[in-house]
Amino acid sequence: MQKEFFAYQAQTTQFAAGFEVAKAQGSYIYGTDEKKYLDFVAGVSANTLGHSHPKIISAIKEQADKYLHVMVYGEYAQEMPVKLCQLLAENTPEPLEVTYLVNSGAEAIDGALKLAKRYTGREEIISFKNSYHGNTHGALSVSGNEYHKNAFRPLLPLVNFIEFNAEEDLKKITEKTAAVIMETIQGAAGFLLPDHSYIQKLKKRCEETGALLILDEIQPGFGRTGKLFAFEHYGIVPDILVMGKGMGGGVPVGAFMSSRKIMETLSHSPKLGHITTFGGNPLIAAASYATLKEVLSSGLMNEISKKERLFRELLVHPKIKKINGKGLMLAVDLGSPDYTLKVAKDCMGKGLIVFWQLYRNEYLRISPPLTISEEEIREGCRILLDVLNFD
Repeated sequence: MQKEFFAYQAQTTQFAAGFEVAKAQGSYIYGTDEKKYLDFVAGVSANTLGHSHPKIISAIKEQADKYLHVMVYGEYAQEMPVKLCQLLAENTPEPLEVTYLVNSGAEAIDGALKLAKRYTGREEIISFKNSYHGNTHGALSVSGNEYHKNAFRPLLPLVNFIEFNAEEDLKKITEKTAAVIMETIQGAAGFLLPDHSYIQKLKKRCEETGALLILDEIQPGFGRTGKLFAFEHYGIVPDILVMGKGMGGGVPVGAFMSSRKIMETLSHSPKLGHITTFGGNPLIAAASYATLKEVLSSGLMNEISKKERLFRELLVHPKIKKINGKGLMLAVDLGSPDYTLKVAKDCMGKGLIVFWQLYRNEYLRISPPLTISEEEIREGCRILLDVLNFD
């Protein structure tokens, strides 16, 4: 299979692993080599409840027996998309109340940008240096790393960037600004947290100027930080909330959410302000609903801070400079990209899957399923420490 993989399927780097997957269950991925690998990455924060969670699989099978795609998004009332949007509304603060379901986090970013421009009638978007929002043209335009953008210019005009956590830069948000878009936790830059007072001052500045605040919760959302969404730690509410990744528990999905007043502007002048054929797909919505319901009802979010503490207690080593992040969204600083890549490779050889951060390759990603057990955390940390001892 590996030979055909490299021959026929496009890769995103020149050093793809080509690991041959046979099956995945719980916190483990099983290779065709008949070995099992403890997964500390969870599909890059996507497998919220681990692999092949029985409630997700059951929901998918039940929906598959009824119907799959029937009509483009927003035309027909279908049980699972409606129930998913209702459950989101019931568990997010006002004024968030209406959800637009799409196919990915990047598409959700594009939809949120369009919504902000349409509602405000303004053109400028302000984003943050070293931010990452996806790889469609719109999402790439508001991402803040020039190395990853330069080969694809021209991108969207009138996008300006400010420094994360720099209060002085908030003055650059003006009455010309349609929206400020920010990752609640900067992902690709190494899981950087906003200062508590900073995010509150950012929200206030947006209110003063009439700019909308878009929070990108594609990665920290759905319980990963111990709250359903990370913004709940900071006492503010965005005007537009973007989600994806862990929302589906392993299936491709994204969404953006706002007040009814803001969202309804996409329905007229022009109509079909955003349209997507497979957004709100009932099969995907069934999986997402099962994921959200389990996250809300299982008590998993109450265990996140304890699991984070365990990781931090165990991962103490002279080669670890620091650990960024919150909850089960941690970035381990190993000092250099080359060394981090070697550690990731050697961990794989010992049965542990870890990965690196997109912009800051010196950081080793730890974002396991929320369902990971204390025993599995100890097992994975032991492997990582063994590798650090001998590399």
